[in-house]
Amino acid sequence: MEILGDVKNYDWGKLGESSEVVKLAKLNDNSFVADDNKPYSELWMGDHVSGPSKVKSSGENLSSFIQKDCESIIGGQPKLPFLLKVLSIRKALSIQVHPNKEEAERLHRLFPDVYKDPNHKPEIAIALTPFLALCDFRPHAEIYEQLKSHDELVELLGISNIDLIKTNGAEGLKTCYSKLMKSDDASIRKCIDGLAEKFKNDESKLAEVFRTIQADFPYDVGSLSLFFLNLIEMKPGDSIYLAAKIPHAYLFGDCIECMSCSDNVVRAGLTPKFKDVENLLSMLIYDGSKAEDKLFKPTVLDASHPHTYLFKPPIEDFAVCKIELPSSVINYEVVNSKFGSIVLVISGNAKMSGSGMETFDVHRGSVIFLPSKVGPKVSLTDIEDNFICYQAMYNDF
Repeated sequence: MEILGDVKNYDWGKLGESSEVVKLAKLNDNSFVADDNKPYSELWMGDHVSGPSKVKSSGENLSSFIQKDCESIIGGQPKLPFLLKVLSIRKALSIQVHPNKEEAERLHRLFPDVYKDPNHKPEIAIALTPFLALCDFRPHAEIYEQLKSHDELVELLGISNIDLIKTNGAEGLKTCYSKLMKSDDASIRKCIDGLAEKFKNDESKLAEVFRTIQADFPYDVGSLSLFFLNLIEMKPGDSIYLAAKIPHAYLFGDCIECMSCSDNVVRAGLTPKFKDVENLLSMLIYDGSKAEDKLFKPTVLDASHPHTYLFKPPIEDFAVCKIELPSSVINYEVVNSKFGSIVLVISGNAKMSGSGMETFDVHRGSVIFLPSKVGPKVSLTDIEDNFICYQAMYNDF
């Protein structure tokens, strides 16, 4: 069954036709028209209340369609446990962290206007184009050397606080990062002015990103998180998994994103939205890790599906399969979950068929909802043009 994704226009999205969201949305929905001066940031595929997909043939909300027969459509679950997205990023998203389930329930109970549901929000990002992100704290020794090498940061944070990173590890880092996030505006401005002058002709990637962020978010404390967090340059196909309590920010590029069905975000920088500094600082994990260790690698599903690559995070809510078929393959089997799945076609053409469903053409931009009742196997035939799709489903592997 074909569905139509829900397009979002957050300010950080790429403009008009430059957005991958627009390119896919136009192929997904023939009636979609883009404005070249408008940002197009996200394409949502799922039944989330803030942006449910629609059944293409009828215009009915996917959430309403599912509720008619949860048993045969999504295996008896009350709703889809995941949300699939495409993101197209022109300027940085906020420095943020996602709460775990217990923290999400507490925040929703105390601040329902800010944290609108009680669910956690682990997520995975898979690069479609060269993609830049901040992800998790750097190793402690690396942060220590970064901070000590800039007099502006030493003056802002205090050498005694910086030294705590070397002597006290995670507790020292928490003290130092808390000092940063709670510094007054005048001190932040002075530090940033000094670094901006120093980086004016610096050609390093860190300096380049610092200048870009300053242009988009002048004097925002979040720009100084660059010296604490791993700066990760991803190639198409690379992935990062963002568990609860891990600080991160997407900076530029296009990606597939899949997450638990939640919109809970605790922000603390690079945003005009509410910054919940105290809650962010209290829930972060301050252990630190190497940038290369943050890349999340898929595995081949099994011998019968050699072109299906499974991204399997350590949670039940979702998994993602990337199906990439060489030109020599003209017929292939797609595995469907007993709780249903959503498929987004990125390139190529094929015919799709399964138990109790009509055979129909799929192509770049097609979004397919496969309900439980079509069974565990769906066929792709007459495959052409290097077919690639992403499939989100419950993680029962």
